[in-house]
Amino acid sequence: MSKLVVNQTKEPKNINVYVLMFCLIIVSAILTYLVPAGQFERTEVDGRSVIQPETFQNVDGNPVGLLDIFNSIHSGMVQGSNIIFFVLIIGGAFGILSATKALDAFIAMLSVKMANREKLIIPVLMLFFAAGGALMGMSDETIVYVAILVPMAIALGFDAITGYAIVTLGASVGFTAAVMNPFTVGIAQDIAELPTFSGMGFRLIVFVVLYLAAVIYVYRYAGKVKSNPSLGFYGYYKQEKKEALLHANTKMETRHKLVLITFLCNFVVLVFGVIKLGWYITEIAGLFLLFGVIMGLIGKLSPSEIADNFIKGAGSLIGAAVIIGLAQAVLVVFDTAGLMDTILYYSSQAIDAIPASMTAVGMLFFQIGLNFLVPSGSGQAALTMPLMAPLSDLVGVTRQTAVLAFQFGDGISNIIFPTSGYLIAGLAVAGIPWGKWIKWLLPFFFIQIGIAIIALMIAQWIHYGPF
Repeated sequence: MSKLVVNQTKEPKNINVYVLMFCLIIVSAILTYLVPAGQFERTEVDGRSVIQPETFQNVDGNPVGLLDIFNSIHSGMVQGSNIIFFVLIIGGAFGILSATKALDAFIAMLSVKMANREKLIIPVLMLFFAAGGALMGMSDETIVYVAILVPMAIALGFDAITGYAIVTLGASVGFTAAVMNPFTVGIAQDIAELPTFSGMGFRLIVFVVLYLAAVIYVYRYAGKVKSNPSLGFYGYYKQEKKEALLHANTKMETRHKLVLITFLCNFVVLVFGVIKLGWYITEIAGLFLLFGVIMGLIGKLSPSEIADNFIKGAGSLIGAAVIIGLAQAVLVVFDTAGLMDTILYYSSQAIDAIPASMTAVGMLFFQIGLNFLVPSGSGQAALTMPLMAPLSDLVGVTRQTAVLAFQFGDGISNIIFPTSGYLIAGLAVAGIPWGKWIKWLLPFFFIQIGIAIIALMIAQWIHYGPF
C-alpha cells in the first residue's frame, strides 16, 4: 500500500467543545438571574416521574453565584457518574478487543478475498461497519480502518472518497439507527426511564433502510469512478495495481476467529439479558468487561496487556466522559436555580405551535442544531434527555420517540459538522478536504433527513413505546 505524504498545508483550527460547554455553563448561570423560576407538580406512573401539564407556577428563584459555577462541574460529574463509568468500562472492553487485532485481520482478509469482485466489497464492508455502529457505537475507531480502506479502494479502481465513505458512512448509518448502541440509545433510554434497548424492532427496520440507502449512494458513485477514473478524487494517495494488494499479508489466525466468535456471543448474551432478565447499564457494563477479559485471553494477551489496553481504551473516551460531566453541570445549574421546569414549560408552548404530526420532527432539528456544540453522542444524551423526556410527556410524544429523535439528530450530523473530532481526523488520514466531503455528502445528508422525518412521523402515529 502507498505511504501517506505529509500534508504541509496549515490545518484549520477546530472549535474546542470543552470551551463551548463551559461557556454554556456560564450562559446557564446568567440565565438564572434573568429567567423566572417555575415548577410543575409530578406524579408516579408505572415507576417513573411524570409531569402534570396544567400545574406550572412560578416560584422563588435561586440564582447561581461565581463559585457555584465551578462547583456545578464537580456536582455534574457526581450526578452523571453512573453514565460516565459505563462509558469508560465499555471503552476499556473495546480497547482489549482492538489489541487482539482480530477486527484488523478480518477486514484485511475480507478485502483481499473480494479483490476480484470489487463492487461486492462495498455492501459487504459497509454492512460490517454499519453493524459496528449499530451494536457498539463505532465512530472514533473508524480512523484506523480509513488508513486501510482508502488505499485499498484506490487499488481496486475506485477513489479516496469511496474508501472513506465505505468506512465512515457505513459506521454512521449504523450509529444513527443505533439498534443496540450503548453510547446513545443505552444512555438516553436510561435517562428517559425506558427499558434498556426497548423498541429494538423499529430501530432494526430503520437500520435496514439507512444501510440500503447508503450502499446505493456509494455504489452509484463508485461505479462512475470505476468507469471514468478522472471523476474520482485521490487526495495524496497514488493509484496502485490490484496485484500488489493480492500479495498483502492478510492471514487470519485461529485466535482471531475465536475472538470474533466470542465478541458475537457477547451480544447474544446481552440481548438475552436485556429482554429476559431486565438487565440495565450496570449489568451491561459488567458483561462487556467480562467478555473483554475473555477476548484478551483468547487473543493471547498477557494479564498486564489486558489491563494496559483496558486503560488505553477507557482513556480514549475520557473526553466523552468529561463532556457528560459538563452536560450534567448545566442541568445542575438549572436545577439549583429552579429553571428546568420553566424551560420545559416554554419549550412545550413553542412545540405546541407545530402541527401535532410534526412535533417529533421539531425535536429532531433541535438535536441536529445542538450537535454542532455537543458532538459527543453520550454527552448530548446526558444534556438533552433530562429535558426531552418530560417534554415529550407534555406535548403528547412517547419518550421512545423522543429518544429516536435524539439518536437521529446526533447520528446524522456527526459526519457533517466540523466540530466532530473523528470526522476531521478521518478526513485528514484520507487526504480529503472537509469542503470536498461536504459537497459529495450533502445529497445523502438530505436523504437521511427525509428518512428520519418519515420514521419519526410513523413512530408518533403508532405511539412507539412502550411509553
